[in-house]
Amino acid sequence: MPDMTENPNKNTVEVLIVEDDVFLRKILATKFGKEGFLVRTAADGAEALALMREKVPAMVLLDLILPKSSGFEVLSEMRTDAKLKDIPVIVLSNLNQEEDKERALQLGALAFLTKADFSLNQVVTQVKEEFAKLARAKS
Repeated sequence: MPDMTENPNKNTVEVLIVEDDVFLRKILATKFGKEGFLVRTAADGAEALALMREKVPAMVLLDLILPKSSGFEVLSEMRTDAKLKDIPVIVLSNLNQEEDKERALQLGALAFLTKADFSLNQVVTQVKEEFAKLARAKS
């Protein structure tokens, strides 16, 4: 896993964006790329797990409603896989029921962002804040 203490604005920190909506996936990838992140994307849960196993990202931005494997299934599988269990995950979903949030956090998500409540800038800011928290925890 990349060193979390490095500045996420340098092209060293890779974020995997898992989003089935093509338009939103492209917008998020563009925004994170402009902010200096290396970006990979996946359109469904199965592709996301395959990409993570191929190359472990520094963080995953994960939708919950996905084809093939839901975000909940992806989180569950990540937490039982020795190679993937420590990857930080931020959920970005349209689901906003308290039980969905609790379930995602119980499965190890760092944060739960409801798409309707966060702008692209706020999503990027949240990711940067989570990287900063992780860096402080390591030092």
